[in-house]
Amino acid sequence: MKETSKVTLINGSPHENGTTAFALGIIAKSLNEKDINTEIIQIGQMALRGCTACMGCVKTKKCVFGEGDGLNEIAEKIHNSDGLVVGSPVYYAGINGTLKSFLDRLFYSGTGRFRFKPAAAVVAMRRAGGTAALQTINQYFEFAEMLITPTMYWSGIHGLNGEQAATDQEGVQMMQVIGRNMAYLLELKPASNIDIPEPAVKIKTNYIR
Repeated sequence: MKETSKVTLINGSPHENGTTAFALGIIAKSLNEKDINTEIIQIGQMALRGCTACMGCVKTKKCVFGEGDGLNEIAEKIHNSDGLVVGSPVYYAGINGTLKSFLDRLFYSGTGRFRFKPAAAVVAMRRAGGTAALQTINQYFEFAEMLITPTMYWSGIHGLNGEQAATDQEGVQMMQVIGRNMAYLLELKPASNIDIPEPAVKIKTNYIR
């Protein structure tokens, strides 16, 4: 693991000190204990438009709308980090709208810059809908060829606020394990001395001809 390893944690919640922030704080603490720098960035209060598939980022490698609303600045921090954690509250069995717009534009404009970077998804919920929200976030990681950090169970935590979430002992443990396991992946990559595979030339099959 390089000396300046850093993980960026994205808080998709509009609540700065809500349950999602509580969960991300546990992960950050677990990473810090392994001498990994962390930065939590809250995007849930940002006014972010959705991706329009304008293809402008194909040439610039940046979202054409990202200079005006701050997305490109955050994207650059993520690209310069060694790992990524994305946290979301669960709204209607899915991630919240601002985070969806953020991730669509982040990953569309950042094609090729996420490969084999450790990533983890975290959701905060009152009761249910977490697995659907987790799947949504993990699909971005899979598409970008990222290393999804292994956990002991689905990585969600329950509670309407941090005080309630603190009583979810299994959820708290899950966040701690995510930090520990991501630290392992960050140490494993440089220690292996094995180059990552070259990106494949994608074959696109259209089903309507």
